[in-house]
Amino acid sequence: MRILFAGGGTGGHFFPILALVREIRRAAEEERFSDFELFYMSPDEFGYDLMEREGVIPVKISSGKWRNYFSILNFLDMFRLAFGVWEALWNFFLIVPDVVFVKGGYGSLPAVIAAVLFRIPIFVHESDAVPGKVSRFAARHAQRIAVAFESASEYFPKGKTAIIGIPIRKNILGGRKEDARADLNVFSDLPAIGFIGGSQGAEKINSVVLNALRELTASYEILHQTGERHCDSVKKEAGIIFSGSPESVRYHPFGFLDEDQTRMFYAASDLIVSRAGGTAIYEIALWGKPAILIPLRAAMQDHQTKNAYEYAAQGAAHVIEEENITPHLLLAEIKKIISNPEDLKKMSFAAQRFAKIDAGEVIARELLKLGIH
Repeated sequence: MRILFAGGGTGGHFFPILALVREIRRAAEEERFSDFELFYMSPDEFGYDLMEREGVIPVKISSGKWRNYFSILNFLDMFRLAFGVWEALWNFFLIVPDVVFVKGGYGSLPAVIAAVLFRIPIFVHESDAVPGKVSRFAARHAQRIAVAFESASEYFPKGKTAIIGIPIRKNILGGRKEDARADLNVFSDLPAIGFIGGSQGAEKINSVVLNALRELTASYEILHQTGERHCDSVKKEAGIIFSGSPESVRYHPFGFLDEDQTRMFYAASDLIVSRAGGTAIYEIALWGKPAILIPLRAAMQDHQTKNAYEYAAQGAAHVIEEENITPHLLLAEIKKIISNPEDLKKMSFAAQRFAKIDAGEVIARELLKLGIH
């Protein structure tokens, strides 16, 4: 059996695929499938090294995206997309996959078109409350559709759509809070606030953290995932802000969190401040962490705002919209949550109720069934 995964470009697309790869291997071992190959088709090389370590064969293709505003790049990307479709067709001819798993996003469109033309079964997974254009197109030809948010199911045919959740890497779960704090050099008894901006980091979150840094570290330990390309500049600015202050030991910046660091980050944190991508929300939920969500306003179809409010409606998070956030408002919101242990417990329980830890296993078994038929 040959399974091809299509997507990538951001951690929100890539990491669920990585989690699913591992679940497929577990399920295949239990079902005694020994003869199968896995392929990962993407126009971006993000995560290729991790895929190769998992025994997955990366397949690089071209693709193009459509912007909802006038740009000469829209014209150029039509040619990139056409070339990407040709590359996908050629690779499908060589690979002959039995089933295609589509994560959505512009990077997966060539694979969707190739799968339709080759009449290969398609499994669509949508992580956000508002599906993207590629997911909606792929769903017309899909045999199975899995969504993470209930509101997303309204966009797809009911007979083949199920609310499954998002596959999350099991390696980022578990561990003791005390051990994680020690490993991250958090030695005070102050509450720890974890700021995370996704695989690329979030400039807005970085900016508001830096502007509130002295006030934050006066009362809390701060764990701050900045994004690799922002890390040096953030550290330099933080050094100027502290200017030798002893409170600097309470600030812990990281560029990119590997799986061990991600596990420690969540285990050590008492409250998470995050963007509102679907994968980020499900990681927070599986950890049962109270959260403040700052949705990215520029996200396509404003899906992060929809994600944030649907999750917050469960009682698991507070939302601060990007255009409203200020250092003062952020500090006030953190203090309001941290100072109320009963609210912290309620938010934690609500997060755990929302989480679906078996999402990867359910999807893996469905993929194997589709591949057999």
